[in-house]
Amino acid sequence: MRRRFRGLVPTVLVTAALLASAACSSSQPDDAADAQAGAQGTTRAIRPVQGCTTAARTDPADLSPTRAPARCRTGSPAPSPLTERRRLTIATGTLSAEYVAPLQVALDKGEFAREGLDVALKVLPTPDALPLLAKGDVDALWAAPEAAVMNGVRGGFDIRWVAGNFSPGPGSKSGLWVRLKDGEQADDVSMASSRLGTMIGKGSVIAYPMEKALEEHGGALDRIQYQQLGSADVLTALQNGGVDSAWLLDPVWRKVDGDPSYAFLGGQPQGEPLGGLLYGPSLLNDDMDAGVALVRAYIRTVNTYFAADYKTDEAFVTYLAKLLKIDEAILKSTPSLRMDWEIRSGTTDRLQAAYQAQGVTDGDPLPESRTVNRRLYEEAVGRSG
Repeated sequence: MRRRFRGLVPTVLVTAALLASAACSSSQPDDAADAQAGAQGTTRAIRPVQGCTTAARTDPADLSPTRAPARCRTGSPAPSPLTERRRLTIATGTLSAEYVAPLQVALDKGEFAREGLDVALKVLPTPDALPLLAKGDVDALWAAPEAAVMNGVRGGFDIRWVAGNFSPGPGSKSGLWVRLKDGEQADDVSMASSRLGTMIGKGSVIAYPMEKALEEHGGALDRIQYQQLGSADVLTALQNGGVDSAWLLDPVWRKVDGDPSYAFLGGQPQGEPLGGLLYGPSLLNDDMDAGVALVRAYIRTVNTYFAADYKTDEAFVTYLAKLLKIDEAILKSTPSLRMDWEIRSGTTDRLQAAYQAQGVTDGDPLPESRTVNRRLYEEAVGRSG
């Protein structure tokens, strides 16, 4: 599965560009923008939605790895078409990764069109898309609240994380792998001063789960050496000793799973999405009806096609592989993702703490009110709390 970024822009340069663009595009102080967004969000009524029962909402504070993600009945919530058709552009780092599947399926199956939306998916790396999102040239971003996003919001961008995407399914070992030295066992690996191979480098959301895994083995985000590598080179570097550890994605980790020379130390927490839909002022403020409609179509797609273990459906896997242009055998080789539109409480707090430990953010952490807006998916399913 390919990653979201086609290349890495150093965090310092990304931050400088974001802040410069923010200075040009932000026409009101942060407090005023927040008050405006908050007022628009709270004046919209949340009414019961047919097909979305109490199971359509879970407690945001529940971080249990066995938490069942929120679900409505198949085909729910029903479309509520806009009075006038709206053209929207969603930026995404790739069109082929499995985590993009709900967007691709929603487009292919006409779920966006049923809401009165003409949606275009545009491939853009997050650093390139962020200024466009903040100015309204792009309506939404399918990515994650990376360090660059947090720095942009701190600099004046009116951007919020409005819906989650997925957490790994049981059995997934996408994450931090280490090559064991002579005499080492998986439960006593020392990660202090180790060399880590990764496609992303610093400032990615993987910093949060990686920090947890490192701390359990005597390491820390500021005590390891990062080596940024191409997608085809991460596993090779781990195997030939170029790095001591590596963050291996689906399905690459399958090539070392079961080999006693390697150990899996941990990955993204089950039950806690770390990315999804990010909105700018276009859908947060200017046209919230369209913002809710987009989220509603996404949620309906999840409930209809991704409600459970979708890889048990052979015909759907064949369809998905063709749609995503992924080899079907590769798609089958890893567990289904747990598609999940909800955002857990405190996730952006934990992410920012990890970014600060890496030294890629400055200043006080942003409160969740500046980074997250759950109101749109609550309205879409008719459930809030």
